[in-house]
Amino acid sequence: MLVFIDFEASSLAKKSYPIEVGWVFEDGRSHGCLIRPAPDWTDWDPAAEAIHHIARDTLVADGTPHDVVATKMVADLSGHDLVASAPSWDGKWLSALLRAAGLDRRSLRLRASEDARRETATAILAPHVPAGALTDRVEDVLTLAQIREPAHVPAHRALADAQEERGRWCAVRTAALRAAERLQNDR
Repeated sequence: MLVFIDFEASSLAKKSYPIEVGWVFEDGRSHGCLIRPAPDWTDWDPAAEAIHHIARDTLVADGTPHDVVATKMVADLSGHDLVASAPSWDGKWLSALLRAAGLDRRSLRLRASEDARRETATAILAPHVPAGALTDRVEDVLTLAQIREPAHVPAHRALADAQEERGRWCAVRTAALRAAERLQNDR
C-alpha cells in the first residue's frame, strides 16, 4: 500500500535532523508526531523555525523520543511503498532518524510521490488506451488533476503536508478513473 511521508527538520544544513514526521496510508489512516532530538542533534536554524513554527524547547518537552519514533516507523511502514514529495531531503532525515536509533538506514526507503501518481494513472488507463497513446493520455490526466487542484501553500507541518500529497494522488486517481470510464463508454 502507498504511504505518503513528510518530515520537518531543524534546518537544511548537512547536520540537520528530523523534528516532526507524518505519514498517511492511501486509505487515509495517518500518524504524526514531534520528534525529541537525539542527544547529539544540536543543529538549529531560527529561519527554519520561522517556517514550521516548532520551537526546539517544544521538541524537548513534548516530542516522542527519536528511537521510539524510528521503531514505530519500521514496525508500521515496513513492506509498504513509501513516497515523498522531496525524497532526497525526506530520505536524508529518515536515514538520520534510523541511524540515531541504531537501526539499518536502509530498512525503509522513499521514492518520489510524483512517480506514484504517474504509475497509478498508467495502471488505470492502460487497459483502455493503445500503448502508443498511453504516455500522452497519462500526461493529460496528470495535467488535468493539477489544474483542478487548488493551489496550496505547504503547511510546513509534517502530517498536513503528507495529507496534501495523498490528496494530489487521490486527484490523479479520480481523474484517471473518470477518463477510463469515458473511454469505456465511447466504445
